Amino acid sequence: MQEQYGDKVEFIVVYISEAHALDGASPRGVSGDHPAVEEPLTIQERLAVAKRCDAKLDLSAFTVVIDDIKNTANTAYAAHPDRLYLVDKGGRIAYAGGRGPREFFPNELEDSIREQLGMEPIERDEEEERGGGSFRRRSR
Repeated sequence: MQEQYGDKVEFIVVYISEAHALDGASPRGVSGDHPAVEEPLTIQERLAVAKRCDAKLDLSAFTVVIDDIKNTANTAYAAHPDRLYLVDKGGRIAYAGGRGPREFFPNELEDSIREQLGMEPIERDEEEERGGGSFRRRSR
């Protein structure tokens, strides 16, 4: 989507609290995809972990920002563990995705982007529209 719409839409990754911190509510074992990370206690620690995440996932095409240590953005947007949002030009939420990863439907986000840009919807078959998960249309 960044490649297709990045000249019209700014894609921002907001790094929030750790979903699987070793000292958190649902720690995950260390593996190549999941490095050992404790929940940052200072903004400097959060920035360091966010930089590791940025490098590991190669988020160079996106603007990457971090939530404050009080988790203000995370709380305001119910963002944990991950979520997709589209904010329109007026600053209103045009799309609010479900909690990831099980309710993470990028096709819904793309449909909302196209709607905001005044573009025709993409015709998808049922499997494509679902994006591989259990599909349900959210009201806007």
